[in-house]
Amino acid sequence: MSRKTWVYAAAIVFQLFILAGCSSQQVTMTDPERDPWEAYNRKIHSFNMAFDNAIFRPVAKGYDVVMPDPPQRGVRNFFRNLAYPVTALNLVLQGKFEESLTATGRFLMNSTVGVLGFFDVATKLEMPYYEEDFGQTLAVWGWKDSRYLVIPIFVPYTARDFIGRGFYGYFHPVRFAVREYNNYIPLVVDLISLRAELLPFQEELDAANDPYVLVRDVWLQNREFRIYDGEPPEPDYDALLEEY
Repeated sequence: MSRKTWVYAAAIVFQLFILAGCSSQQVTMTDPERDPWEAYNRKIHSFNMAFDNAIFRPVAKGYDVVMPDPPQRGVRNFFRNLAYPVTALNLVLQGKFEESLTATGRFLMNSTVGVLGFFDVATKLEMPYYEEDFGQTLAVWGWKDSRYLVIPIFVPYTARDFIGRGFYGYFHPVRFAVREYNNYIPLVVDLISLRAELLPFQEELDAANDPYVLVRDVWLQNREFRIYDGEPPEPDYDALLEEY
């Protein structure tokens, strides 16, 4: 059995263990419509926070101390640019052909004039920036509402976005390097630089009465904002009033 197969098997066993524990404990639901798996999600969230506190955050802090701000921005620019062809492809799948051409132009501009994307020349030229993935594409195709889902080690998802992530990982150059060449260095650098970028928000998270709810609600609101291109629908206040 390959090392990758062992990792997948261990992850499945771990999640089955957590689910078994959830079935014997009662958890007060804070958002049963969007988060019906809250008991399971909270356990995985706690595990992820412990992992982050023990390993990920200290490494990110060290990276933030050692690496000056300009090189840090360059690294983040590089990885964002590297993922941009996936954005352009999803824009096509969503029927946004003009935006896809703009995204392709942005990628070419930063990849050449911006020296492989280390310098964000396109933003200085006021070229629009898009963030699209296959989870958003599935939402455009009709899968609007999806259950919140927390995966060990990884960022939060919904069930829809977790499926979409597989598409993203298949086409992303960093994931290709891992899949085809077992080269984890670009992935590790990408994750560390991304975690370092989130350090300024740590104080707010630590001060939250319920960090799980804060992460979930902010993440779901951000996803809705992206799915609707910054113009999410207004809440149905009449329906909300009828519930009371």
